[in-house]
Amino acid sequence: MITAIVMISVEANRIPEVAQEIADLDGVSEVYSVAGDVDLIAVVRVREFEQIAEVIAGRLSKVQGVVHTDTHIAFRAYSQHDLDAAFSIGYDRAD
Repeated sequence: MITAIVMISVEANRIPEVAQEIADLDGVSEVYSVAGDVDLIAVVRVREFEQIAEVIAGRLSKVQGVVHTDTHIAFRAYSQHDLDAAFSIGYDRAD
């Protein structure tokens, strides 16, 4: 499983709508509204590296109200939380 953390700047009057639209995209596992330099942080989890471009450049960045994205690819997880097993349920049937 490939994980990308996407920092997202959004038009201020559309933050809740943009957050929900992004959360509904295939490949997006979590979206957080945050304080700081960005408005939202999305966690994208996909099986293949090429899917990162499909999800982020192809869909997420095109959501109306998204102003800027900054993507970080995770190399290694240091937590005990195993989301890979949870998100792979039924994956083989989606092909």
